[in-house]
Order: sequence, then structure tokens, then C-alpha cells
Amino acid sequence: MSNLLIVEDEAIIRQALRRLLERHGHQVEEAGSIGEAKESRMEDKDLVIADLRLPDGAGTELIELGEGTPVLIMTSYASVRSAVQSMKMGAVDYISKPFDHEEMVLLVERILRQSRLQRQNAALKSAVSDCYPVTEMVGDCPAMQDVFERIRRVAPTDTTVLILGESGTGKELVARALHESSPYRDGPFVPVNCASIPETLIESELFGHERGAFQNALESRHGLVEAASGGTLFLDEVGELPLNAQARLLRVLQNGEVRRLGSDHLRQVELRVVAATHRQLDALVEEGLFREDLYFRLRVMEIRLPPLRERGDDIDKLAVYLLEKACRRLNHPPLRMSPEAMAAIRGYAWPGNVRELENAMERAAILCDDGVIGPDLLSIPENRPIPDGRGEETPSLSMDEYFVRFVRENEAHMTETELAKRLGISRKTLWERRQRLRIPRNR
Repeated sequence: MSNLLIVEDEAIIRQALRRLLERHGHQVEEAGSIGEAKESRMEDKDLVIADLRLPDGAGTELIELGEGTPVLIMTSYASVRSAVQSMKMGAVDYISKPFDHEEMVLLVERILRQSRLQRQNAALKSAVSDCYPVTEMVGDCPAMQDVFERIRRVAPTDTTVLILGESGTGKELVARALHESSPYRDGPFVPVNCASIPETLIESELFGHERGAFQNALESRHGLVEAASGGTLFLDEVGELPLNAQARLLRVLQNGEVRRLGSDHLRQVELRVVAATHRQLDALVEEGLFREDLYFRLRVMEIRLPPLRERGDDIDKLAVYLLEKACRRLNHPPLRMSPEAMAAIRGYAWPGNVRELENAMERAAILCDDGVIGPDLLSIPENRPIPDGRGEETPSLSMDEYFVRFVRENEAHMTETELAKRLGISRKTLWERRQRLRIPRNR
């Protein structure tokens, strides 16, 4: 539902226009002057429809006062000159009175649609690009079939979803699949990596701020929650949110309300929240690091992604698919893998999961000269079995054990950037895991 404001001094016209737009599913407020419009908080509206001539000024004054809200100008004094002048001043469009009802409805719908597309494009530009397209999810193992079934069932609803899985398993891919099959698919998809934003900025980034809310807050700003209104907000690594931000997020989930920093005014938002984490949120709740009420709000539906090492024959299909994708992207002739390369891929634990496998396929495609990829081009570390505590040897390791072994075996000849890339994680995540597992880099 879009929130509109009509600014018109003639009550009969204003009320008739309100009824027309409400019949078409919009929420509409009225104002009879620029002064009244200021009191209605125009920056919260999706569209302002204003008469050109108002008792206390020109309707075009609302363009600047609206702080980016699109303004449609209407007037009974139609002329090319006034239309051009209004557009030059920043009006999104211009309509003459008396106007045809159908013409007004179509114009409003077009403006709102363009506004949603602009917000979506802005969100996509600021997002880290996803590793592989939504339509190309590959997997036949039972665990992935369960993932696909859950996506199919929950996507058409507005239910909040929590995606669980190790780094590199494709959590954002699932979130995009949920968005594209949801009632919000025409709205923006706004991904946010909660671990990548400094704690001092996370509340401002998510919930916005008013001018003067803190030092250097020189103008009011929409947060990413407001940017996602009408679409899907994807909170990756939600377990990293500080407690203050968790409280604000809870209000969004409970009441569909967001309050910018420095403001006492609540803004209504309509969106779907999809969250993801590689951490055990229930353990964080026990430690007092994550709100229990927020945890239960987020896990209305859980989708658990299996690590690559537990997906059986899927790894063969994924390797072939990702190699073909790399060749297309690099404009490289088709390549194939030798039996030895496939054996090496099956025998490696892939602690960075699908992201690490994709990096390996891209690197091999770049280095291959003879059309056949051998195991040497994959740069897979030797996967030595280790004692299991009973005198026997087993290659079955936990994620943390794989991480520790890989880092210790390679840190002498790899930089932190190279280690992170091979593991399919960020440098920040690499540093955090080093601290948690108590394996600081040897100097």
C-alpha cells in the first residue's frame, strides 16, 4: 500500500481525488496549504500530489521540502511554460485540471512504479554482487531437495525466514530465490551484511537518521529498512547485530515501524525480512548476546543449507556447472576436468563450501592451456587424514578443525587476503575466526 499526500486548497477537489485514489488501494492524507503539508511529514510519503497555486506559496516549493519524495504538480492554469518550469524545478510530472480520473490513476501508478525501480537499482548498486544467479541453484541430494521444498512452500507468503548454514553455502542465493517468488518480487531486494558494517554505524545504516542526530549528520537520511519497504530486506550474519540494533529490528518485525536516529516519529514500512547466519543463535541467546524475543521472531521458518562436504554427488555436478560458468564469463573455450582432478575435488573437504569451489574453478580456467584441467591447477591442499582419538585415521573433520588445519598449513606462504579468498570468506571473517579459535597469525 502506497502512502500519498494531496495538497490542494479546494476541499471538493481534494476530497474527490482522495476517494479516487483510496478506491485504487492507496493510503491518502490531505493538506490545504504548504504549512499543513509540512506538518504531515512529506519525507515519509511515497508521492505528493500538489496544486501549483496554493494560499501560502507555489506547490513547487514542496519539491525541496519533501527531501526526495516525488512531487506531481497539478493546476488549472495549464501552459507549456508552467509545465516546463515545474519539471525544471524537480517535479516528477505535471497534470492539468480538470483531469480524467483514469489518466490520474495511471499517472500515479507509473510514478510509484518508477520510484520503486529507482530504489531497487540504488540498493543493487550498493550491494555486494551475489556469487551465482538465483535461477542456477544446483543440487539433487536429499538435504538440498528439502531446501527447495521449503523455498517453494514459504516463498509465496510474507513469513519471516531464517537461513542457517556455513559461510559460502549460498545463503544469499536462497534469500534471492525467496524474494523472486514472493508477493514482494516487484519491490527492491536489499542485502545487508551485518558483520561488515562498524558497530558505531549499523543503526544509522539500517534505520536512518535525522539531521543533527550525531556529529556529521548534516542531512536526514533513509535507512536500508526504509529502502527495502515494498520488498525484501536480507540481513546476512544477523548474529553480529549489537543489542541496540536488535531492539529496533524487533519493532520493525512486530509493528512494521521504524524510527530514525534522532527522531521521535515512527514511520510505517511494509517489507519481508529474511535473515541468515552461520552462528548458533540459541547459544548467543544463552550468553545474553542475542535477544530471545528477536530470535523467535526470526525463526518462524528455518531453512538449513548443508555444507558442501555433506552433499555427496552434488559436488560433481557443481564442479562441472561452475567450470562452464567460469568459461562463459571469461570468454574461454570449453574445458573439461581429468579423472584425477575430479577425484581430488571429491576428496577435499571444501571448508569454504560452494564459494571456495567456484573460486577454484575460475582459477583453473584462467591457468589451463590444453583444454583439460588436472589436479595441479585446482591448488587443493593435501587432505591428510588425522587420528580420531581411537588410534584410527579419519578424514571427517569439523568446520573449525578444517579451518585451523588449512590456515596452519598455508599461512607461511599465503597472505591474509589469499587465505580468505581460498576459504571463500572475507578478511574480517578470517580475523574473527582466528581470534575465536585462538590461532593468531605467526609473526
